[in-house]
Amino acid sequence: MSDAELITLTSPSSTVIFDTSDNNLVIKYWGAAIGVYGADLKAATTDPIAHSGFDLPLASGVIREHSRGFLGHPTISGHRNGQAWSTLFSLTKIEQSEGALSVYLADLKANLHLILNYHLNEFGILKVDANLTNTGSDSYNLAAFTHWLPLPDRANEVMDFTGRWSRERHPQRTAIRYGLTSREIREGRTGHDYTIAQLALAGDTKFAQGEVWGLSLAWSGNSIHHVERLANGVTSIGAGELLEPGEIILQPGQNYEVPPVIANYSDQGFDGLSDNYYRWLRARPNHPTNIRPRPITLNVWEAIDFDHDDQKIKEIVDAAAEVGVERFVLDDGWFNLRRNDQAGLGDWVVDKSVWPNGLGSIIKYINDKGMEFGLWFEGEMVNPDSDLYRAHPEWILHEAGRTPPLARHQQVLDITHPGAFEHVLGQVDAVLSEYNIAYIKWDHNRVLVDAGHLGQAAAHNQTAAIYRLFAELKKRHPELEIESCASGGARIDLGIIDYVDRFWTSDNNDALERQTIQRWTGLAIPPELLGTHIGPRPGNQNRRTTEINFRAITALFGHAGIEWDITRATPAELDVIKSWIALYKRKRGLLHSGKAIRVDHPDQNSYIYGVVAQDKSEALFAIAARDMSESTFPAMARIPGLDPVRIYRVSAISDAGNGKTMQRGYPAWMQILNGVTLSGAELAQIGLRPPILAPENAILIQISSAQ
Repeated sequence: MSDAELITLTSPSSTVIFDTSDNNLVIKYWGAAIGVYGADLKAATTDPIAHSGFDLPLASGVIREHSRGFLGHPTISGHRNGQAWSTLFSLTKIEQSEGALSVYLADLKANLHLILNYHLNEFGILKVDANLTNTGSDSYNLAAFTHWLPLPDRANEVMDFTGRWSRERHPQRTAIRYGLTSREIREGRTGHDYTIAQLALAGDTKFAQGEVWGLSLAWSGNSIHHVERLANGVTSIGAGELLEPGEIILQPGQNYEVPPVIANYSDQGFDGLSDNYYRWLRARPNHPTNIRPRPITLNVWEAIDFDHDDQKIKEIVDAAAEVGVERFVLDDGWFNLRRNDQAGLGDWVVDKSVWPNGLGSIIKYINDKGMEFGLWFEGEMVNPDSDLYRAHPEWILHEAGRTPPLARHQQVLDITHPGAFEHVLGQVDAVLSEYNIAYIKWDHNRVLVDAGHLGQAAAHNQTAAIYRLFAELKKRHPELEIESCASGGARIDLGIIDYVDRFWTSDNNDALERQTIQRWTGLAIPPELLGTHIGPRPGNQNRRTTEINFRAITALFGHAGIEWDITRATPAELDVIKSWIALYKRKRGLLHSGKAIRVDHPDQNSYIYGVVAQDKSEALFAIAARDMSESTFPAMARIPGLDPVRIYRVSAISDAGNGKTMQRGYPAWMQILNGVTLSGAELAQIGLRPPILAPENAILIQISSAQ
């Protein structure tokens, strides 16, 4: 570009422009792609001189320093025993390559050196990471490091996500007001209430339209997300690790690797944002679908609880094999003393009172039926009633002289302690080495409270330790897959995603609740990484009973599975499960590679969503009635995302069962043998008249090219 001191990173969908003048680094712009540049962008964007303001235009830069006249939240906050509390960083070096910019800054008075790395990939994802080094002769106490990016004046709303156990990731949306809007997580893991992305919106942003600026923290511990609008109108979005007092004290020469942020811009609504996330994650060499199709999974927790009866489990195995299950997971209760949730955590050895000959026999039985075997662990926790705790009560996260309150009868094992880390790694590795285990479900069932190690806050190091543990397990067992579970969906984030192959989306398998939980978890996480299971009737969490059709269709759009004692299913239900599994196996290539579409539907009582193949040759959509329609005839179901000039064959399919209706006859298109033919434009702009579905029922629509 023409301005000599401006540097640009650009992708097909977004651009970032940096200003490197005045020995400073300023982000002038982050948003839609700009392909043509004039000569005077700096002049066009320079602030006027206001009454009662500074005498010259000031640019605070990415560090947002008080010393440069910035009056909002800074990027860096810290001190050296009360000194060096204010910084003034200057540029020392800039390195640019295709799609990447590395910026070196130093404050010679505060004795700090900072490297900022910006990488904008072809999918429009901007990754920002940083490394802060103490170059002084005494310690530096870092209080906060928050990554910030600018927002345009037209960004007028903020949306984030809130939740609790069994009701994760529900959106909340409000106007951006003057001051600071913040979301904090202090439980040592990302949590049920974690905002998987904080979004700034311009105008009437919906799934298919409008501008969205998203910021996600790639970290699994404590976090903070901000949107700030200052009195001068400057608006910005920020995220970073939330540090406890004294948690990061840099000794001379030490550095802090700042957890990165993932910035994502779309001018095509929420679905455009999701498409950027999905294409980026799917391009990773270790992305699960780049290795093999996602196997249909059955977990027995809601089937047997702690009752590990060999004969009963074999009955479930037989039923699972009959319907086409590909992975069978033995959950909690297999290890020492684990007859309930009050004992055993920490002792990862097979309980010989339940499995006198070990797990070899049941694993062989499962393998002989054509299924992989998976096993549950909760390696970051310990029960007081365990051999481990009796031997090492000091191996818990705690402050000296006191013990944190119990939660679920357990404490958090301090895996920052070398002995505790090696204990967990050694015992888990021993089990994985002895048996043919393809997959582990790794749980994390309580929050961190008073999480100290030798008198210092330890949540940061605890998070880093679980990353190391997972990496080492995969190094020793290269074919191993790991599911991240934390009381359901309390550790789903863009940090741990590089260490695991699947997330347990929620402990709540109720299809009605799952419709919303999966809808918004899928904003950032592609469906092949989200465990979506058919649950029992009634549901274990809220005791609601829903039709098998509704449960099956809800579970189809993810990494599908079963969480149910299917030996209790009726013959009709088993027929649906078998047909549904066959459908999943036929369509998982589409489900796990296509573009996700969530329709902006006028009737909020129904969700319409689906997946369109990247070449637009086929699609699979669901219409899910969460409640009764607002009108006698349900609103037309538009199906966007297909090729407008191509002709498609469209039909309702019953592979996941038949949804119940409140009508005397189906719409005409559903009664025509082999379906109807419509153009992509007709489907997007006019749509299909749905049947009058009863609440908590759904239909599937199959679409394929007729040309």
